[in-house]
Amino acid sequence: MDIRPILSTLRRHKTAAALIVLEIALSCAIICNALFLITGRLDRMNRETGIANDEIVRINVAGIGKDDNAGAQAKVDAAALRAIPGVKAATSLNHVPFDYSSWNSSINLKPDQQRPSASTAVYLGDEQMVETLGIRIIEGRDFNADEFIDWEVLQQFNTNQPPVAILSKPLADRLFPGESAVGKLLYDFWGPNPIRVIGVMAPVIRPNDNGGPAESHFSTLLPVRPVFGRFALRTSPERREEVLKAAVATLEKTSNSRIILDQAPFTDLIERWYRQDKAMAWLLVSVCAALLVVTALGIVGLASFWVQQRTKQIGVRRALGATRAQILRYFQTENFLLTSFGIVLGMLGAFGLNQLLMTHYELPRLPALYLPVGALVLWLLGQIAVFGPARRAAAVPPAIATRSV
Repeated sequence: MDIRPILSTLRRHKTAAALIVLEIALSCAIICNALFLITGRLDRMNRETGIANDEIVRINVAGIGKDDNAGAQAKVDAAALRAIPGVKAATSLNHVPFDYSSWNSSINLKPDQQRPSASTAVYLGDEQMVETLGIRIIEGRDFNADEFIDWEVLQQFNTNQPPVAILSKPLADRLFPGESAVGKLLYDFWGPNPIRVIGVMAPVIRPNDNGGPAESHFSTLLPVRPVFGRFALRTSPERREEVLKAAVATLEKTSNSRIILDQAPFTDLIERWYRQDKAMAWLLVSVCAALLVVTALGIVGLASFWVQQRTKQIGVRRALGATRAQILRYFQTENFLLTSFGIVLGMLGAFGLNQLLMTHYELPRLPALYLPVGALVLWLLGQIAVFGPARRAAAVPPAIATRSV
């Protein structure tokens, strides 16, 4: 189709055409970035934790007053929890993911290294930590019983420290790219002496967002029996509530000098942690939907106005032999040109908006893939929105059109 008559008509309606182009450009810029942000939120919420999400329950307790025998009490508690019917394993540990508590440490590969090689989340737990959390050892081995030390002993930093460690696969690959981490030494890490890596586990999520997405699975296990009143139990998914109630009752019996701070299935912690991400994703979806609706209504309104204004012109073309399909195609081509102009401006705006977000909110660069996706959405929207007015224009009888004033 010759587009010169279409361009000539648009030049005679510059204001209306410019408004549609700007509306489409604004929608394109916002929708591309919104889709990028939504995808980022979804990717974050769908991260693998590396532990048995559906089988774990968590209990936090706090002591009343000073407990000079906290280590012994933690061992009594863990043994009592393991005796509960339905419990596969139980452990005393320093934290679980998404519990708003996080232990972190830097790692060096050489003595007296000035800048650390990596930062890692540190998980401390007793002999059943790996089994309770459902962690998979993919290289090397689990801790031996004689490698565990008590937290009280660890406080003597000049003489005692964990002898060995297990690294997550992403962390091991960062520290020792292209080679096995098993047998390697870590320095300035929880003591003056090096710690030997004895195993590599499948990726385990960090309890916090330190390091951003690239370091979200930089985790380390250390064989240290903690005394902090945090417990995790593993059971079958259908028995979680039953086991949780029994565990609370058991802990209340083993000591009357403390209170239960919180207890919940691990899946509840995940849902709570990602609640804000989910709300933000839905908000962005609503913004995109509202923009698309407003843009579509703008296209429909303008196309309907132009059909009314060009009734005589349409009738003349029909009288000269133009078919309904040609009239329909005319308006669709016109809309395609307007949408294309808007999309070109919108792509430039999308990059500009992304630069602004990168500067103020430390967001990553907008991948180029989102631009053609946004363009395709707006092209389809434009064609769907203009279809109704274009059909009405194509249906105008030539005799009535040529008599219109």
